[in-house]
Amino acid sequence: MPGIKAVLETSFLDWRGRVCAVLFLGGCNFRCPFCHNHSLVLTPGEYETISVEAAARQLAPFRKWLGGICITGGEPTLDPDLAGMIRFLKDSGWPVKLDTNGSRPEVLAELLAAGLLDAVAMDVKAPLDPEKYSGCAGVPVDLGRIRESIRLLGESGIEHEFRMTVVPRYHTRDDIAAWAAALGPGPAKLTLQNFNPRTTLDPELGREKGFAAEVFESFRTLVEQAGKNARLA
Repeated sequence: MPGIKAVLETSFLDWRGRVCAVLFLGGCNFRCPFCHNHSLVLTPGEYETISVEAAARQLAPFRKWLGGICITGGEPTLDPDLAGMIRFLKDSGWPVKLDTNGSRPEVLAELLAAGLLDAVAMDVKAPLDPEKYSGCAGVPVDLGRIRESIRLLGESGIEHEFRMTVVPRYHTRDDIAAWAAALGPGPAKLTLQNFNPRTTLDPELGREKGFAAEVFESFRTLVEQAGKNARLA
């Protein structure tokens, strides 16, 4: 089984408002063409597996500076040892955030019911249109499972956000507006990430560019305004 493949001791980006450590798990059931962690997705066996106990020992010297541990991938919910891994971290006093693509709501439901998660970031790929979503995920996607994960997070009462990497080849302003409107009122938010071609699963995308800064900023403004309007409604 893939397990933990890498440990990042400090990150300022992976948990909003906190400095956190990051555990990277191998393996994924999606093949997003713009994925930056594609070696973890395609060839996790090339990495040494690190036990959660060893990862915790590695992070111990940084503990007083860290606000928690983010578990990402790959797709962590594929790992059959995920719950045990998180329980060990929680029993050791670590807050835990999970990054997921939302394709395994049954795992997410179990983790939430057990009180093992302090925060979740769910990567959404496109509006909930089968063709668009599967095109961005690189594989056929059961949107019913994605909707169920969105529902679970909406009812969870814990900190969560939805993130979408926007790529000129795959996304339009209308796509972003559709997602912003779909989220509606509440504490959840859609966070946009501009495509960066520095390394991609599909090498062809490495020759493309993200949205121009002013265009991307207009997308962010659109999302912010949609959130304000939803809260007023």
